[in-house]
Amino acid sequence: NEAYPPLLRQIADPPLALYVRGDARALAGPAVAIVGTRRPSTYGLQAALRLAHDLADRGLVIVSGMARGIDSSAHRGALEAKGRTVAVQGRGMDGIYPSENKRLAEKICESGAVVSEFPLGTGPQPENFPIRNRIISGLALGVVVVEAAQYSGSLITARLAMEQNRDVFAVPGSVTNKNSWGPHVLIKQGAKLVQDWQDVLEEMPS
Repeated sequence: NEAYPPLLRQIADPPLALYVRGDARALAGPAVAIVGTRRPSTYGLQAALRLAHDLADRGLVIVSGMARGIDSSAHRGALEAKGRTVAVQGRGMDGIYPSENKRLAEKICESGAVVSEFPLGTGPQPENFPIRNRIISGLALGVVVVEAAQYSGSLITARLAMEQNRDVFAVPGSVTNKNSWGPHVLIKQGAKLVQDWQDVLEEMPS
């Protein structure tokens, strides 16, 4: 199928089908994923918002998981820049999770897309979220982790990104914040430290 996102084809276990609401063309554009904790600090929220805004402003599609916290902030940043963003759901498309993001989902669909590999009627079971993370990284050229505690789903996404030969980026945080653990470990392992959009953009294929 020509509409199937080309980057997603390259991963080891691409979904057989993707359910899409919105503009499917957003799935083919050069994209960066921005992910992080559901319980961020103000600094984390601002960092995700600004980074998503600045990258979307320069033509990149922002991919995230529409979860509370960093994900929602990344989608909002892209929308504020009048850019495109894609939300990958961990449930069927007959609902939005979390439900408070219904309005956000509608805004995303105006220029970007909400997608899922799960059939209609699938609820937001916990085991769905790690499974969908391979799509978040698979749609993107690179993954930026903003804030993530030790056992965070965002670190699963970063690990999947490495397995998929994607770039991994991390935003440094305060050493007194437990959510800095993830980004700092990733930086020690060779992820690129991100201070601003330029650190991400210069790694992207031109």
